Amino acid sequence: MTIAHYLLLLTLLGSLALAQGTAGQSDATAKTVIGPGNVDLADGAAALRIGEAEDGVRLTQRGLATAGSRRDRVAGYSNLCAGLVMLDRLDEALEACNRALELDDGHWRSYSNRALVYLKQERYEEAERDITACEGLNPNARTLKTIRAMYRDAVDPVSPSIIIDDRRDATPDEADR
Repeated sequence: MTIAHYLLLLTLLGSLALAQGTAGQSDATAKTVIGPGNVDLADGAAALRIGEAEDGVRLTQRGLATAGSRRDRVAGYSNLCAGLVMLDRLDEALEACNRALELDDGHWRSYSNRALVYLKQERYEEAERDITACEGLNPNARTLKTIRAMYRDAVDPVSPSIIIDDRRDATPDEADR
């Protein structure tokens, strides 16, 4: 599993809780729900978390078709973005992240997922913009620190400052052999 896949899976851990919620209900209409509010979104997030990207994308798309709350749609599109990145379907992933951010421009996970898309597309200026936006929303997120490091590695790779010369000194007689 690549670092990008691992990072996406970590990002999904928080999104799973969002996909299972029943946000948007007032106290007067609140009800107790045992289990996820949208089974397909929850199952899609779970599949993505264990690296089953194809199943995760399929289930998430099915869950989005019936997602009732804005919160479920935001989490679903963010998860869809992550799954599509795992499948290297970057243009589709970008569309999914953009949809999530149209619904909630304060959703830090969508910014971090979209930053990964931009990094993979070598669109570094846009990746930096999303990383900065994400830092403003959740500066202590572990996944954000990893994305920032990936960005730095891409735009300003570290070159070794020490070069080890492992040749040994040869005496003139040994050099002739």
